[in-house]
Amino acid sequence: MADPIVEMKDVNKYFGSHHVLKDINLEVVPGEKIVVIGASGSGKSTLIRCVNGLEPFQGGRIVVDGHPLEPGNTSKTSRSLQAIRREVGMVFQQFNLFPHRTVLKNIMLAPMRVRKVGRNQAEETARRLLDRVGIGNQADKFPTQLSGGQQQRVAIARALAMDPRVMLFDEPTSALDPEMIGEVLDVMRELAAEGMTMMVVTHEMGFAREVADRVIYIHEGQIVEQGPPAEVFDNPQSERTKAFLSRVLKH
Repeated sequence: MADPIVEMKDVNKYFGSHHVLKDINLEVVPGEKIVVIGASGSGKSTLIRCVNGLEPFQGGRIVVDGHPLEPGNTSKTSRSLQAIRREVGMVFQQFNLFPHRTVLKNIMLAPMRVRKVGRNQAEETARRLLDRVGIGNQADKFPTQLSGGQQQRVAIARALAMDPRVMLFDEPTSALDPEMIGEVLDVMRELAAEGMTMMVVTHEMGFAREVADRVIYIHEGQIVEQGPPAEVFDNPQSERTKAFLSRVLKH
């Protein structure tokens, strides 16, 4: 078994007095596809936002690709954060594209500014990634000229432009019209097939069953159950898991 690329040890997170994550212990090995499921407000999104430092945490330890994150904002954590954000791609519910920049320039920006990649190389990479996500012909348009599904595919291409070792997806289809969900999930399936390490928060149970190596069910900030999709979906051990799945799978 390879050493974990993401390791969470006794992680606790509070929003004021609200205890959002409770003693989270989780390891992700390179190439593994983790899908996190649970009801709204259970702590799913907070968990993956802690992985790349978008949310500080108050107890425990997180290590990503050898870079440690400690509770609070120490200088050591600050140095690790910069390294982690170079290695971890993030795709959000909302696309967070710059509306005043073309699709191509949205993708070129971070590699040029953060990795100091030259303009020609950044453009070549951006065009290749747009082809990869199926919208190479949209390079010179602005985000508002694209559908939601196309914008989310641009957001995935933008994250891939940093050549990440881990990709985090925070409910990437929840803001999309139903007919656009499939095109984004198809891109994610291709990434999974290519061996990308992925942590995905989603309500798309079919995707979880098909793509995940491991499904993690979170309830009220705690990991209640985890295992291969067939075990979690077809033979859940926890009554909480059974109740959750009975609600979501009947729709």
